Amino acid sequence: MAQSGVFVPAAGDFQPDPAPAVTVVTATPACSFWRDVWRQLRGNPQAIASLCVIIGLLAFTLLGPWLWPLDPDAMDLDRISRPPAWPEQAQVVPALSAGSGPELVAAVVMVGSPQGADTLAAPQNLALAGIATTLEVRLTWSPVAGSAGYRVYRHPYPPSGPADLGVPLGEVTGGDRVGFVDRLRLEPIPYHYSVVATDGVDAAPRFATRIVQPVPAITLEAAQKLRPNVQVGETITLPFHPLGLDYLGRDLLARLLLGARTSLFIGIIAPLCSVLLGALYGGIAGYQGGWLDEWLMRFADFVVALPFLLFMILLRIAFGITSGESGIVPMLIAMILLGWPGAARLVRGQVMQLREQGFVQAARLFGGGGGYILWRHLLPNVLGVILVTLTFAVPSAIFTEAFLSFIGMGVVPPTPSWGSLCQQGVKGMLNHPHELLFPALCISATVLAFNLFGDGLRDALDTRGERRA
Repeated sequence: MAQSGVFVPAAGDFQPDPAPAVTVVTATPACSFWRDVWRQLRGNPQAIASLCVIIGLLAFTLLGPWLWPLDPDAMDLDRISRPPAWPEQAQVVPALSAGSGPELVAAVVMVGSPQGADTLAAPQNLALAGIATTLEVRLTWSPVAGSAGYRVYRHPYPPSGPADLGVPLGEVTGGDRVGFVDRLRLEPIPYHYSVVATDGVDAAPRFATRIVQPVPAITLEAAQKLRPNVQVGETITLPFHPLGLDYLGRDLLARLLLGARTSLFIGIIAPLCSVLLGALYGGIAGYQGGWLDEWLMRFADFVVALPFLLFMILLRIAFGITSGESGIVPMLIAMILLGWPGAARLVRGQVMQLREQGFVQAARLFGGGGGYILWRHLLPNVLGVILVTLTFAVPSAIFTEAFLSFIGMGVVPPTPSWGSLCQQGVKGMLNHPHELLFPALCISATVLAFNLFGDGLRDALDTRGERRA
């Protein structure tokens, strides 16, 4: 208020300033390098799925023999090369008679005088003698007048003519009442048995055919191992084989579990040793530099130039490994001695970039020696490169073992590995594909999982963000 030219302030002319706005800043904990790597890795679903597969394979290898305790060397010669199937029931039958394979049932008696093959009739009354089982099928038929013998054939499909009767099982001569016993790898599927009369040389154009459906069976002696108080004529549940049986009647799942130990042992130990050796070698070369680096890397180039297969053969000779013997030790040594130059080159390049950094110069000023700086400062900073190299070296080693075992230069029977199982399964690939399919799937899944995980780990360790962009 102004009075007589003098300004007199009023009480309402002054107001307090509003309170300043307060910004609350929440401190976030610092994220370490490896925590950031794990965060980036979790954002890659392929890498996480591959990591789960790798962990499952390790659990499959270590815990599998306890979860599936079947003996991998136990043979069931009556059920060889059976494909995967649900548990089946089998009838208990007495022990088979002496001898194996086709055998003559009745005595040889010539009927009439021999005639030409074109005039011979088809055998009559082709029937079963007893119950047809997967252990044996007994056939009988009436003799054909003028015949000098008979030929027996088996076909899984109906024969279309005399030239399409199937597998020739054997030949018998004519008699008052003749028969034949078939024990040649029978399975519980329908078979078409055909019998043709012969004049001793040629077969007649007419034949008799009978469809036979063998039932699963097991001998009394084998059944008593599963259930001691079982009797002939009873029905027993056969052991379950989810992946089938191999060519010697051994459980394929148990063989894969045992073979996984061999394959993963070679596939992990050999790359681990070679990568560690290469990291130390490359770290020394990169840190020292000069003439020592030149000589060390020229030696690495010489190792790269060595032919692996020839070196493997020389090591087998040096260890005295002959044909048919398992060469795990020479294969491991060859993979270690020839597999380190790649890791050495990568680590050398990283160390040469880091050796002039400030933290290395500070360590030198504080009196740190070359070994201390290399071990405590340089190698930990290239650990990401070492891990990525290792993840890519493992599938390569597994594939190398499988290849060498497949050609008979690595693990050979009776020692199982995924490669040796493939080598055995390829022989019956057309008729029994499961013997090759399952070990090949194990190799493929392992190699793919390690490759995808290595690719994801490489992206997560890329601190510059070039790959993530």
